[in-house]
Parts: sequence; C-alpha cells; structure tokens
Amino acid sequence: MSETPVPLRTRLREALLTAMRERDRVAVPVLRATIAAIDNAEAVEAPAPSGASQAIEQAPVGAGAADVARRELSEEQIEGIVRAELAEREAAAEAYSRAGRAEQAGRLRAEIAVLAAHLDGAARAR
Repeated sequence: MSETPVPLRTRLREALLTAMRERDRVAVPVLRATIAAIDNAEAVEAPAPSGASQAIEQAPVGAGAADVARRELSEEQIEGIVRAELAEREAAAEAYSRAGRAEQAGRLRAEIAVLAAHLDGAARAR
C-alpha cells in the first residue's frame, strides 16, 4: 500500500506550528517568509473594472464581491519557490562570510538547514 505524500506546503505549515510551539527563533521566521513567498506567488491581479470610468454606484458591493480566485501552484512550482528562498539565503550567507560577519552568516546557514530539511523530504516523498 502506497501512502499519499504530504504536500510541501502542508509540511511547511505544520513545521511552522511546531516551531512556534517550541519558540524556535531560527525556524519560525524562515518558515513564515517561505510560506508568504508561496502565498504571494499564488496572488493574481484583480481584473480592471469594465468601462472607461466606473461610478461608485456601479462598483461591486458586499463582502467578497470583488474577490478573484487565487492561482493554484503545482508541487514542483512550490518546490521551486522554496529552492529560490534557499538560494537567496545561501548567497546572502556567502556575502556575510566574505564581509567577516560570521554571526549573520551562521544564522542564515541555520535557516538554510531548516529549508533544506523540507526539500529533502520532498525528494524522498516522490
């Protein structure tokens, strides 16, 4: 019997809840930032109002009247976003190291380890 793999986004959200309970000062911010990057990638621009000019009386009214459906990302796209977040931190850590700022580089490397652990899980789940 084959288990359905847990999506990367779900694993990140569960890890965030665990990190928050444990008050993990490294994992919480990196997981929040990564989840926010995924959420931002799903956002779509609201359609422009129809017509050249729209009077306020013609504007949509009510909660959710102007809502737009979010884009759905594939597991590969989500993994790509996580890899981009990881690469961004790797580049920054290298820059900090070159500048002699070992403490900042070390913190970024700890964040890299948090994200890499979840990517390794994505590779194993396939």
